[in-house]
Amino acid sequence: MHEFLKGGGRQGAAIGSHDWSHSPLGPIAHWPEVLKISVAMMLASRFPMCLAWGPDLVTLHNDAYAPILGDKPPALGLPFSSVWAEAWPVIGPIAAGALSGEATFIEDFPLEIERCGAPERAYFTFCYSPVRDHDGHVLGMLDTVMETTARVEAEKRAELLNAELSHRIGNLLTIVGAIADRTVRSAASLPDARRALSTRLAAMGRAQSVLTKAGRREALVANVVKETLTAHIGLDRFTIAGPAVCLDEQQTLALALAVNELASNAVKYGALSTAQGRVTCRWRAANPETGRHFLFEWIEESGPQVQPPERRGFGSYLIENHVAAAFRGESRLDFAAAGLRYSLSAADPLLVVHARTLSDACSR
Repeated sequence: MHEFLKGGGRQGAAIGSHDWSHSPLGPIAHWPEVLKISVAMMLASRFPMCLAWGPDLVTLHNDAYAPILGDKPPALGLPFSSVWAEAWPVIGPIAAGALSGEATFIEDFPLEIERCGAPERAYFTFCYSPVRDHDGHVLGMLDTVMETTARVEAEKRAELLNAELSHRIGNLLTIVGAIADRTVRSAASLPDARRALSTRLAAMGRAQSVLTKAGRREALVANVVKETLTAHIGLDRFTIAGPAVCLDEQQTLALALAVNELASNAVKYGALSTAQGRVTCRWRAANPETGRHFLFEWIEESGPQVQPPERRGFGSYLIENHVAAAFRGESRLDFAAAGLRYSLSAADPLLVVHARTLSDACSR
């Protein structure tokens, strides 16, 4: 092996064994000293480097540069313009600048490249530096490069997540402010307002927890219902049944508030205020009779005889108006003597994840 190639790793061995006789560089024994020194310096570096030599920019590179090439054919001895043909309209002028004596440093430069069998967007921080002989003539260029694709994409994802988080927080604060204002104005006393607001905010918090656990902006109806009910009395006295239907973020928050209001009322005055009372909470994804695509029902039974309220508070407004608006549908409260009934129907198609029924009938 030639002395200047020693310690050059796989690429040093490849350069030494390559047939250069038909290359613009000529036999390796006739290479000028400046080329040998440049190659030796490049091979000794653990930083990705590629030396492009002569007017044709014949390619030589070190081991650290190989991952940047990916599955491309061997680049050794090829013109730099051929190795990166797909990106040459962009990087060609930069390389021409280096050959004219102008060094270029660019950070996080986007390029469409093909190195794994298909086009991909990648990002690089690189420097094209002219390589001169002792008389100052430019004989080639040195490409010192670091791929930054992973970091750039991570930063873009973080920006999107931050924007999404800001949007969601803004929406949530708007809803919280409206609920707090209406709760205080409609409550009979400050302690009543404090209790009502506390349970409503807690319900919203649990709904957000369901969304967070899902890792996206949708939540299953079953998870919203169960998470909200568990905070009140547990699930022993509920029959919960329905298909796996996904709700968007606004619908998730609205349904959690509705279930919270219904459960609070049931514990205080309805079926859950007695030992025998039970509640059925069910939904379906399609209702051919009404043409609606989603129907949610809350049915109380075996509780005390229901008396229609003399005064409709903010809780009634929430489950009848706010929830219906979130679903772009209709809701109804029926104060039947045998037990309170609530229904919510929506014409908007919701995502049905599975056709199977999540039947969770719980009995003590």
